[in-house]
Amino acid sequence: MLLNLLTPNPDYASNFVEGVDMAFYVILGISAFFLIGITVAMIYFVYKYSREKNPKAGNVQDNMKLEILWTVIPTILVMGMFYYGWTGWKNMENFPKDAMQVEVTGRMWSWQFTYPNKKQVLIATKVEGKPQEKMFVLPVNKPVTLHLYSPDVIHAFYVPAFRVKQDVTPGVKNKMWFTPTKIGEYDLYCAEYCGRDHSGMIGKVKVVSQADFDKWYNAKEVVNKDEHPGYTALKMCIGCHSTDGTKKVGPSFKGLFGSERTVSTKGDEHTLTADKAYIINSIENPNADISKGFKGGMMTSYKGQFTEKQYNDIIDYLKTIK
Repeated sequence: MLLNLLTPNPDYASNFVEGVDMAFYVILGISAFFLIGITVAMIYFVYKYSREKNPKAGNVQDNMKLEILWTVIPTILVMGMFYYGWTGWKNMENFPKDAMQVEVTGRMWSWQFTYPNKKQVLIATKVEGKPQEKMFVLPVNKPVTLHLYSPDVIHAFYVPAFRVKQDVTPGVKNKMWFTPTKIGEYDLYCAEYCGRDHSGMIGKVKVVSQADFDKWYNAKEVVNKDEHPGYTALKMCIGCHSTDGTKKVGPSFKGLFGSERTVSTKGDEHTLTADKAYIINSIENPNADISKGFKGGMMTSYKGQFTEKQYNDIIDYLKTIK
């Protein structure tokens, strides 16, 4: 079969590469053929039927055979292009039951992956100026289904080498699947403009052998004893909030707790103290009280994403940043 999309091919990075590339080549080839053909015909007719050679215009009669021909042939070609595209899409929607299920959260500006055993990987461009080395690790020749979620704005999960891309949309439960078929490291991008640091929302997908994956998957996480648990909980927020006073999309965490904040609540400007209630409300209802000098609508609610203990850890951590 020309489009054998479900059988892993070791020559490609994923099971979808062959089908997507074939559809691309078919469409590109047909488009190039007509581009060249129409351009050549146009130049030829301009020369042959120029005013110099035909000073007196003649009447062109209809030709039923010609009209049928240039209707039937393009229809067949368009349906051929549709077939290749539809075949590829149909297989991408045929989710295998034995696939590994991974939860993927796209945020401004990071990717968070949660595996079936609750192991998590956070890929962010920078956390406090330090490049992140963690990768989205997958076993070779094992199908994986990604359940895509965004708590803020539209993102798009895109791995060019795998020929897969899917929107990560707030309020919409999207999912995608693929089978990595070649060991290696592959670029991961956000293909939807999601804000100021969109271009930095990049990472790597690392495909390893099943044995290496099992070893990594079952290994215990190395806990950084020097890292405050409140900082650990807030790592996902560092892309928009600094800890050194630098102004980003949102207010800096430095000196935040206990400070007097000038905010706008439904257009009414007033002052609030950044206590525990203020911090929690800012996380769960971020657009209720907009800090002066910042825009509303830049953050969505994270209600339900933190436990009471994590809130206490966050407060304790914020108290340390003076």
